[in-house]
Amino acid sequence: MALFLAIDSGGTKTRCLLADDARVLARAATGSIKLTRVGEEEATRRLRAMLAEVAASAGVNLKDVSRTCAGLGGYGIDAVREWAERELAAAVGGDVILCGDEEIALEGAFRGGQGILVVAGTGAIVMGRALDRRTGEKVNLTSGGWGHVLGDEGSGYWIGLEGLRAGFWAKDRGVPTMLLQKIGEFWDGASLGEMVGIANGIPAPDFAALAPVVAKCAEAGDELATAVLARGGEELGDQVAIVAVKMREFTGGGEIGVAYTGSVLEHISLVRSAMVRTLKEAAPEAKVMESAVDALEGALWRARSGA
Repeated sequence: MALFLAIDSGGTKTRCLLADDARVLARAATGSIKLTRVGEEEATRRLRAMLAEVAASAGVNLKDVSRTCAGLGGYGIDAVREWAERELAAAVGGDVILCGDEEIALEGAFRGGQGILVVAGTGAIVMGRALDRRTGEKVNLTSGGWGHVLGDEGSGYWIGLEGLRAGFWAKDRGVPTMLLQKIGEFWDGASLGEMVGIANGIPAPDFAALAPVVAKCAEAGDELATAVLARGGEELGDQVAIVAVKMREFTGGGEIGVAYTGSVLEHISLVRSAMVRTLKEAAPEAKVMESAVDALEGALWRARSGA
């Protein structure tokens, strides 16, 4: 019996599963193992504990695994890949496939086929894969993904920061909003002066943690919070439209499937609906799927297929 290990490592959590050719045998999860967030020592401790848990739950030896696919946040960083290669080589048997966490989400939706994936969690990126009608080759296309300093519009980080900025903008102009009150409460009752200090501190606070606060304000009828979320969705829609235009060059046109993943698009409906609304005008051929894609299923597909 062949065994396959799939790992999905994002910015806030890590999940894995063990499966054979037909069924999932066990699952386990832990916190982030992204080196840039938690450091190598903590990442190693978490990864090893998660792997031990899933092996014990399945009742198998990880050295019997035929192939592993791990989608990693921060895959583009040499140190991240080197660490993952070293740790997984020591823990599991068989081949190891490493790739970006957004790549396994794309596989979860399209199983090697063409389409567009929108990732909007802590950060944001839009990536597409087209089949070139002239050569038959697969072409990868992206928009965004430059990090919170240079972009990440529509991400949790962006929403949290823009929500805070909107609150101070409203204070200067006497515009009613509950944003500063609710963010201050989230920051343990921080005063306005303390909020300024926190926001401008080094290191910067986790602005992505404020995204659910902004969403709750919008749900309560706060017009400014609603506008921030709508703008985030519009920004994501524009990024998708950019990738759709790039894809037309290779596909010649036709309907394009759009999948999504990440805490923002999965849990904040105002952002998702604004993205869909924007696409209806900017790229009507882009059809957004009704539910979020499971990146871990994409990692399992790669592990089983060896793609």
